[in-house]
Amino acid sequence: MGTPHRAALPLSHLALALAVTAVWGTNFVVIKQALAHLPPLTLALLRFALAFFPLALFLPRPKVPWRNLAGYGVLIGAGQFGLLFTAMRADITPGLASLVVQAQAFFTILLAMRISGEKLAGYQLAALLLATAGIATIALHTDGSATPLGIALVLLAALSWSGGNMVNRAAGPVNMLAYVVWSSLFAVPPLLVMALLTEGWPAMRAGIAAADAATWGAVLWQAVGNTMFGYGVWGWLLGRHPAGTIAPLALLVPVFGLGSAALILGEPLQWWKILAFALVMAGLALGIVWPRLRKAPA
Repeated sequence: MGTPHRAALPLSHLALALAVTAVWGTNFVVIKQALAHLPPLTLALLRFALAFFPLALFLPRPKVPWRNLAGYGVLIGAGQFGLLFTAMRADITPGLASLVVQAQAFFTILLAMRISGEKLAGYQLAALLLATAGIATIALHTDGSATPLGIALVLLAALSWSGGNMVNRAAGPVNMLAYVVWSSLFAVPPLLVMALLTEGWPAMRAGIAAADAATWGAVLWQAVGNTMFGYGVWGWLLGRHPAGTIAPLALLVPVFGLGSAALILGEPLQWWKILAFALVMAGLALGIVWPRLRKAPA
């Protein structure tokens, strides 16, 4: 594919990046709608089953070890989304979930440092403290928007996401769409076992039977819009531009998440949510943007 070389985004590429962040951000509202009928692990199971089949018939398996695909599929499927969907059933609102899960950025940095042996830089520590203060602000307000269990589950989901990032990083240059599709195969077995053990077949069957057209549309959107379009386009952009140009745009995900939850679901935006949003976003911005500013020519 070659080394990414363009620092400035053409308008069409910027539009694609904005479309992906909009899909990923508003997807939290879609998840909440699907959870009205489907148990959370059943929803995750259907999402990854549809992400794998039938597209795997048309996309060749990427040339990476099976264990790499399996690791990514388990961490992202059972870990990230299994835990996220479970939390969003009743323990955290969509807008706050879209914000708390961004802790993955810091977990990814810490895991990368653990693997490479690097030390935490001053700006990274400051960024981590800002984001931690934001999440603590959420934890201190118990108005039903988030429970301690919900925050813990979403943080574990963020940790699983960061672990998936490390596994994906180890895969090297790869067709991201094919990678996501084939790794989805390995998300299905653990999600099926977890759903059978915690939700039970009667609840799974009842949820599928009660699902209406809107629910199935939400499931398809999870597989097609969020997974295939989102990850496929994001990987395509990362293959053509420096990561430092594309990665900061992910800061828009919780903007779309909180905004769509307020507009569509009527999720209130109290002062403490705005404060938590500002703290987490400031931490993310400092962690991602500061190294670029420090290296920029005068």
